[in-house]
Amino acid sequence: MNLSLFFTGLCLLVSIQFASAQSVQWIRPDNEKSPPMWGIKGGIVFSLWPKSIEPSGPGTDGGPRGLIRIGYEYQGSVNLINYIAIEPVVNGDMEFSEVSPSRGDGKWGKFLWATDKPDADSFTPYANTRGTITHPDPQNPTIEQLSFFICMEKFNDGAHPYLKVTISSDKPGELGLQIFNQPGSAIMERCALTATMGNYSRLRLLYLKDKVIDSRKLFAGYDDIDFIEKEPYPASQMLKNKHGDLMVCAESNETFNELAAWPQQPDYLKKWGWRYRPFYKLTQYWRVDSAGYDSSLQVRVNGRVKYWGAENPDKSAYTAVPGGPAFENFELRDNYHPGQKFYFGLTRKSAGELIDEF
Repeated sequence: MNLSLFFTGLCLLVSIQFASAQSVQWIRPDNEKSPPMWGIKGGIVFSLWPKSIEPSGPGTDGGPRGLIRIGYEYQGSVNLINYIAIEPVVNGDMEFSEVSPSRGDGKWGKFLWATDKPDADSFTPYANTRGTITHPDPQNPTIEQLSFFICMEKFNDGAHPYLKVTISSDKPGELGLQIFNQPGSAIMERCALTATMGNYSRLRLLYLKDKVIDSRKLFAGYDDIDFIEKEPYPASQMLKNKHGDLMVCAESNETFNELAAWPQQPDYLKKWGWRYRPFYKLTQYWRVDSAGYDSSLQVRVNGRVKYWGAENPDKSAYTAVPGGPAFENFELRDNYHPGQKFYFGLTRKSAGELIDEF
């Protein structure tokens, strides 16, 4: 054996693995007193109140409380894409993390905070943790995973969930969300995690196994200010890959130029926050591992014809979504069991490209 060539090859292999590991560019707080935002470059980013995903002026808090703010990083810019709410069900009644009054100050929105351990019991407006980086796959040691917990105050119905969140460097567009409950929590029949702002991206096409649901047809004829909802879709109608993993995805029916355009009438200029700001289109999806669900799993969407107006009773204060009805809430529902895990994903690929790869 030529030992010189052997050691040269070994050093080359080590250097390649090291370079691959070094190429992961995490977005993490500098320290525990930094703003609470995490993610990965070229992929998904998320933050907690009061940290805005996008740059904002003094005094702004980036939107409603009680939500995980979901963004995407591309070419040095991070844009808000959606929010994820937590909605536990106890005795048949659902409570909503973004509008349920806090036990702390009585205002809308539960307090959420990050922690290295799930037993943290107090809110902090800071990061509190940078998150832990691990190498979970011995067969692929260059894959890194960022993880920590999101705790929250107890809901008024007694539900007290918490989440373990993960991002893996080999799937930079996915946020893993694993649901648990604190000791003493009321029994949860379900704990939905719902992407709440599909109207921002004007999601109108929902891709199932054998069909595409168009929100304009599904909600045709509806023209009021409330949410509108039809029957959910069972797991049997979801896309499935050879490993048994299930997925459902949604995208806009519009071209990027159409999506980025904004009507120049006064009503719309007052609601510039709904204008689509990224310089690219994204497909949004939910995924669940083959062993991570049971027969109760469903895809649930609802729609809106007019942008949400914070429960304002004055119908004239609502503005129509350009192009017609779009999906607003987009989620998977499953009977609760501790440790159940869902993945929410964003990709610059079209739904067709994503499905072909799945």
